[in-house]
Amino acid sequence: MPGSAATLPHNVCVPRPHRRRTTLRLIAAALCIPLAGRLQAQPAVPTVAAASDLKFALEEVAAQFERESGHKLRLVFGSSGNFYSQILQGAPFHLYLSADEDFVFRLADAGKTVDRGRLYARGRIGILVPHGSPLRADGELKDLAAALRDGRLRKFAIANPEHAPYGQRAEEALRHAGLWQAIRPHLVLGENISQAAQFATSGSTQGGIVALSLALAPDVAKLGDFALIPEAWHRPLLQRMVLLKGAPPPVREFHDYLSTTAAQAIMVRYGFATPRD
Repeated sequence: MPGSAATLPHNVCVPRPHRRRTTLRLIAAALCIPLAGRLQAQPAVPTVAAASDLKFALEEVAAQFERESGHKLRLVFGSSGNFYSQILQGAPFHLYLSADEDFVFRLADAGKTVDRGRLYARGRIGILVPHGSPLRADGELKDLAAALRDGRLRKFAIANPEHAPYGQRAEEALRHAGLWQAIRPHLVLGENISQAAQFATSGSTQGGIVALSLALAPDVAKLGDFALIPEAWHRPLLQRMVLLKGAPPPVREFHDYLSTTAAQAIMVRYGFATPRD
């Protein structure tokens, strides 16, 4: 329920410090985002550029697609805004899954896509607080406001609003709560929402605003508590995908597969709402 705190699944036993450091290194590796600049000019495998909130969900969908179809795909995760700029400059992607449909529309207007795309999900944000933090997971951000007043808050993570849709929505929610100006000196900006989640759970911050889809991933969920922020506090996260010109048949099949019941069931399990286009 929006605004209510929910304890996410985690191990009953508290990990020893060295085990926790090992766990955090594994999470960091899982959330590591390869740079598009490392791609070959003509990749042998069809390449999908996806918003980083899809890290866990899309990997599961793609694995299922590959088993069923026999096709291989390359998944690259990052911020939607950065991918938008790279595609404009000719990056060799074939399918683009954005966390904000506006980037898709702008690429379509620039003549880079086969059409204006299709909604594939609706995302949500919430506050993630690691175990041991002085903060509470409070979706209405009242405890965050109190922590700003009483000095409990030192650092707080969000994705960079300059190019990450989840960071933009985090800023909108913080503005709605009247906290934006007060919290700005305490912000640690992730390059994308996956990096923001890493910052929020690594101990370098007292918490952060992250995607529900990442908070529900078991490797992240066991590290803290999470509460949804009311959806009315920010613009909706309408996530749209689009085929880029020259996309080969395997990636076109994957594009269609993402709208199947099987794929949508995985997306719903990671907290995405079923799209209505």
